[in-house]
Amino acid sequence: MGAPPLKLSHKTPSMTTSSLFKNLAIASLLIAPCFAASKKVAMTNPDFTEGDMIPAGATHDWLLGATGARGWMFSDKMVTTDARQISVTKVDKGSPADGVLAVGDVILGVAGKPFSCDPRTEMGKALTAAEAASGSLALAVWKEGRQQEVTLKLALLGSYSATAPFKCPKSKLILEQGCEALAKKIASPTYREGIIPRSLNALALLASGDPKYLPLVKKEAEWASNFKADSMATWYYGYVVMLLSEYTMATGDQSYMPGLRRIALEAANGQSIVGSWGHKFAGPDGRLVGYGMMNAPGVPLTTSLVLAREAGLKDPEISAAIERSAKLLRFYAGKGAVPYGDHSPWTQTHEDNGKCGMAAVLFNLLGEKDKSEYFSKMSLASHGAERDGGHTGNYWNVMWAMPAVSLSGSNATGAWMKEFGSWYFDLARQWDGTFVHQGPPQMTNDSTKGWDTTGYYLLAYAMPLKKIYLTGKRPAIVPQLNAESAQSVVMDGRGWSNKDRNSAYDALSGDELFERLASWSPIVRERGAMAIARTKQTPIDALVKMLDSPKIEARYGACQALALFKDASAPAVPALTAALDHEDLWLRIEAAEALSAIGQPAMPALPKMLGMIAKGPSEKDPRAMEQRYLSFCIFGQMLKASLDGVDRDQLRKAVAAGLQNQDGRSRGNIGDIYGKLTYEELKPLLPAILEAIKTPSPSGIMFDSQIRLAGLDLFAKHKIKEALPLCIDVMEIEKWGKQNRITSCLKALENYGFAAKSELPRLIQLEKDLKAHGEAKSLQPHLGKIRSLIEKIEKGGPDVELRRMNE
Repeated sequence: MGAPPLKLSHKTPSMTTSSLFKNLAIASLLIAPCFAASKKVAMTNPDFTEGDMIPAGATHDWLLGATGARGWMFSDKMVTTDARQISVTKVDKGSPADGVLAVGDVILGVAGKPFSCDPRTEMGKALTAAEAASGSLALAVWKEGRQQEVTLKLALLGSYSATAPFKCPKSKLILEQGCEALAKKIASPTYREGIIPRSLNALALLASGDPKYLPLVKKEAEWASNFKADSMATWYYGYVVMLLSEYTMATGDQSYMPGLRRIALEAANGQSIVGSWGHKFAGPDGRLVGYGMMNAPGVPLTTSLVLAREAGLKDPEISAAIERSAKLLRFYAGKGAVPYGDHSPWTQTHEDNGKCGMAAVLFNLLGEKDKSEYFSKMSLASHGAERDGGHTGNYWNVMWAMPAVSLSGSNATGAWMKEFGSWYFDLARQWDGTFVHQGPPQMTNDSTKGWDTTGYYLLAYAMPLKKIYLTGKRPAIVPQLNAESAQSVVMDGRGWSNKDRNSAYDALSGDELFERLASWSPIVRERGAMAIARTKQTPIDALVKMLDSPKIEARYGACQALALFKDASAPAVPALTAALDHEDLWLRIEAAEALSAIGQPAMPALPKMLGMIAKGPSEKDPRAMEQRYLSFCIFGQMLKASLDGVDRDQLRKAVAAGLQNQDGRSRGNIGDIYGKLTYEELKPLLPAILEAIKTPSPSGIMFDSQIRLAGLDLFAKHKIKEALPLCIDVMEIEKWGKQNRITSCLKALENYGFAAKSELPRLIQLEKDLKAHGEAKSLQPHLGKIRSLIEKIEKGGPDVELRRMNE
């Protein structure tokens, strides 16, 4: 069960335009409150009733549901809560709005009331209410210089049930109408759609269970079986493999198994050595290219391989790839949302552009109950402003919501739809039954802008049919929430928006905030901890007591709060140090992070923490995540200023172990230590440092140059021979981040002086390679330095005595 509901205050600015809102038709519109910014904010221009125009460059307008109209509204910090007007930007011919609304009209309110908290949500709820009652949508419109009342006539679809889309006639009708419209679109000779939407559209028709659509789906499966991509393959292959796998299992048609095997094996063999995928498949060395791991394509790709295995592919490469990826993703359960890449768990919101939803579905298919349950609850708690945003758009945030929420049962889907889905879905549904991608407010770099979303919305409405695995053909293994528990989880997601992140929690009492610290939700714990810190009080004794709670989440929350009080939490050092021995991995990490935030008063815990780093990976921690986070704590914070009093033998063991961590960013923290040690102190570490230069980290590659360059700088400073050829090797001019590497490597090479003559032929070749490089223009500044170094070496100079590591 989630934390008690937040007691939110909904203060909204009053309407200043003429009040002609009288007895309009839909009295039920605002039964549910609008969860907007609680601070009263004066409306910002434009005021369309005064003749203002839509600001230049503000191109993000919104479909206004089945009206057939689109409209622009003001947004600030990714929310539309300050807007009080909708300027009509388009009206479809033949739609309900045709002849009633016109471009330039300004909608001021619905259902007899002016917009008071967010025109977007109020419009969406008005659509839902109109389709449930008489079909009449009453609007107050500024038209031809005066306010008028108009009524649009919409199709009567009925109400959403309390368990929608389950046992919901409206959801069933939307699915049927949408599939009819989608099938007509797919059957058209001019049908052209992006790879991912095309796959999802075909999956939606398959999920309808209607045999009349099978010829169309078969045609799409044939297309999928011949699909081939080189660029961005990881994004596309996941959804193409899903379509082929689901089609094969639903129909028994084995025609496209060769294509399915080819694509699935390409995906499995393109996985990195740690089990991740990026924009593209991994290189020959098993490392990702570009800036590394991305979970947005990686999790669906893993799910697709699980489905391919279910469809009959028993290749060992596929099973190995599934397990490697699952090993990565299991770590995030209970700690936050699945993040962008190989990063810390995301604790700002319950969802990070759909990746929790993806993980919920994946772990349900893998039969891992606790993980699927956790990620399903995270999805249920994400709505409103949380669900409305997302990195480069919110396409995945909306697409993966219902498949994940439905795993917790029909009470969960009903609560989520009532909170967010009903109005949001209805606002995105066109009058012909298809759906559009709305995107987040204000976003100008939405990479999925213009994508067809009909397929993924219809998949949500198809959940009750359970015809394919993505819509529940394999029963959920997670506990089915009752109505009270489902609503409690929904409440956990309230009280946050990009515009107002704090006021809802700041309004809570101290006892209520401490309740939040013990929440199942890492996001609620984080928000509660930050609110406690903002009170300017220091309840350290209470937090120390909380470290002994029998509830592990309460201990996490206490650590999170203690970290925010920094050195004021010094009295907690003994209890936090004791927590380093706890059997729970995440509590040990949270305690270590709190200790590092405390700083100098926590230094007595350092020997124990160094010993923990030296242990490295284990059966329960196969990726050495404890070592990774403690490296951040120790080398990134506690030893940043000084090594005074630190046992050198313990330190060397920790450094040697930490340099083997999979994560490049973790390794990078260690480099600062090099300059704080004498050469004699460094000598036992030189083999480990050299190996860290030679062998880049298998993950976190965006940061892996940092430790390699620090090592090169160290070896060049002490004129150690073994690293001399690495000064050119590490440049890796065909890989991402080359500019900084070239600069640092040339500097190290220069430090070797005339001893670098052994590398002269390679330097000359490097000069030629850079001139012929595809990015030669941006690499031009390096050519002068290379030429100068070549000439300096060719001129000759005094011999430089080089050290060897074993001397």
